[in-house]
Amino acid sequence: MRGEFVDVSGARLYYYAAGTRGGGEPIVLLHGFPTSSHLWQGVVPLLPEGRRIVVVDLLGYGRSDPPGELGVDIRSHAERILVLLDLLGINRACLVGHDIGGGIAQAVAVRAPHRVSHLCLVSSVAFDEWPSREVKLARATMPLMRHLPATWLVGVLRTDLARGYVDDALAERSVDRYVKPFATTGGRDVLMAHVEALDPTDTIEIGGRLGAVPAPTAIVHGAHDPFLPLAGARRLQQAIRGATLDVLETGRHFIPEESPERLAEILATLLDR
Repeated sequence: MRGEFVDVSGARLYYYAAGTRGGGEPIVLLHGFPTSSHLWQGVVPLLPEGRRIVVVDLLGYGRSDPPGELGVDIRSHAERILVLLDLLGINRACLVGHDIGGGIAQAVAVRAPHRVSHLCLVSSVAFDEWPSREVKLARATMPLMRHLPATWLVGVLRTDLARGYVDDALAERSVDRYVKPFATTGGRDVLMAHVEALDPTDTIEIGGRLGAVPAPTAIVHGAHDPFLPLAGARRLQQAIRGATLDVLETGRHFIPEESPERLAEILATLLDR
């Protein structure tokens, strides 16, 4: 496993590669808000052998650069992922996206369908079924939030994210890791940029084009996700021809961390289609 930075459209993105090059298309893993490539650490070792695995920190997350003036909406992230695939010499890949990473994967699949061999949407944003009420409230109070201490905002975020886990101990470890980059004044500004970009405009537009997605698709959702309703996953299944839907009955939002074995099984089945 190796990690490195690559310059993508004027900013450095961090990614790490795992697996081996073989006969199958690479697997590209995309996290969501407000996490990082750490989300996939339990899944990567369980993925099928003989495939190159690329795990990305999206712009403004993990080890990747702060966004500055660059966009962090779904469309902008998707454009950067396509450039990254070009730079890595990947013509076609299985895209696996969690949360807004699922929205990014959808965007790539409708705008460049020839680049997507398979599609897996895990606890994914979809249509107008997001963001949550709490995020809508945060976006409505952005002028005030920009002046609040970073530590206070991070505390609120930490408490909210913990609701997405079943395992309290795991929640504490992972959430601390995810929110740490936002605990400074500069980090607060990056967090505000991400919150402002949590807008369903892109997924509403994408939703009308999902019927043309040719890639075999698997949708995975937790029955008790507190942030994204199961209705969105069901709409995705109806919109994408031949898509499967697995509902994890005890699952909440952070399925890649809490159910890596089950997710790896679903991915292995998808890749055989």
